[in-house]
Amino acid sequence: MIAAIIGGGVIGGGWAARFLLMGWDVRVFDPDPEAQRKIGEVLDNARRSLPGLSDVDLPVEGTLSFHDTMSEAVEGAIWIQESVPERIELKRKVYQALQAACDPDAVIGSSTSGFKPSELQDCASRPEQIVVAHPFNPVYLLPLVELVATDKNAPDFVDKAATLLTGVGMHPLRVRAEIDAHIADRFLEAVWREALWLIKDGIATTEEIDDAIRYGFGLRWAQMGLFETYRVAGGEAGMRHFMAQFGPALEWPWTKLMDVPELTDELIDAIADQSDAQSGMHSIRDLERIRDNNLVTILRGLKAQDWGAGRLLNAQDRRVNSLPETLDDIADLAKPVTTVARAVPLDWTDYNGHMNEARYLQAFGDATDKLMALVGCDADYIASGGSYFTAETHIRHLDEVYAGTRIRIDTQVVEGAGKKMHLFHWMFAGDRLLATGEHMLIHVSLATRKASVPDDRVAVPLARIAQAHAGLPLPEGAGAAVGKR
Repeated sequence: MIAAIIGGGVIGGGWAARFLLMGWDVRVFDPDPEAQRKIGEVLDNARRSLPGLSDVDLPVEGTLSFHDTMSEAVEGAIWIQESVPERIELKRKVYQALQAACDPDAVIGSSTSGFKPSELQDCASRPEQIVVAHPFNPVYLLPLVELVATDKNAPDFVDKAATLLTGVGMHPLRVRAEIDAHIADRFLEAVWREALWLIKDGIATTEEIDDAIRYGFGLRWAQMGLFETYRVAGGEAGMRHFMAQFGPALEWPWTKLMDVPELTDELIDAIADQSDAQSGMHSIRDLERIRDNNLVTILRGLKAQDWGAGRLLNAQDRRVNSLPETLDDIADLAKPVTTVARAVPLDWTDYNGHMNEARYLQAFGDATDKLMALVGCDADYIASGGSYFTAETHIRHLDEVYAGTRIRIDTQVVEGAGKKMHLFHWMFAGDRLLATGEHMLIHVSLATRKASVPDDRVAVPLARIAQAHAGLPLPEGAGAAVGKR
């Protein structure tokens, strides 16, 4: 699939990274002579952070190309994302040029935060082709995109747009009716106005306002939003009690939201000076990396809870996962089975920048869990009273592994009979051997907590793969003690 990016600034570059790393070919048009460098820097950050949000191997990265004309860029594209400056006359000229060259069925999405789709569609030769697809920076990490259409867009067309956005891991929020600033930016505008007054009146500095958000309600909003947060605040009585208790406060003179301060030189200087004092010691690229590190940590934490944006990431993993689900999915059972394929996330590294020891064990543990599932020792089997406990583990660290490294673990069943399951794992980056892990597991009755023989649901498929692997040589390093070569 091909996406065309028209305008390669911060937002356009983020869109390019999102599509590219989800396996799309991306064609870029931007007259800025620095566009390739700028997008390249955004892609470096995206390649470092986005793959680590996934616990399965992402699609092979698409091909990126830059083009001298819009007509070249949109050739073959099924999604065209316009991210040019917020000038309505410019956008309309861009649409006229795009529609003269693009596929009539392609989606033309605008990144605009300020214009309604009806304004964009005005004067277009095919208004039904244009929608607002407003993302949030960084586009390659944040899943929200506000999808806004008009009655000129057929419902099937909007459905197609939503499906394509979902396919690249985004959450298309379909705005029910067009409105200035859509949904999210109206909240941001309200907070921004109040923040300006707090600074103007000398109540708080830029850093103090940011602290109020990032150390407090911002974390709650990140995982639960506004209304669900307030519902919890209402206790057992729920939202009705909350509204009864706190609703009258809306009439109190707390804010100046309807009264915008004049942006005088004095106010602008105060904001700029305070912002410099707060963050001027960091370059923009450093701040982006700090931001990405924090977002990856938050999002992976949410992912472990399968909550909010984490649930979206888990759903995306299931969509792109290429690992076998059963033994019958394996083309050649006589070879070691790939049980893990993923990138090393930022939060798996230590003070040396290496993947830390615990994460090697986690990766090999994940490989063991996958092999167990392949032979039928899955959640249902474990719920019925049987499982495998690890009796012994031996890990050899053979080469360095860093954040962003795409690792693959291949697994050999050395022994799979009776109560024992003896596994040997190899961890690779491409053809480079990084580490090995050896696991000896014993089948246990969860009722007695004693060793037992698995029933046929596991014993038969385990014997099948053990027999298929019986012709493989004993792996180098198998059975070795610490320090033994």
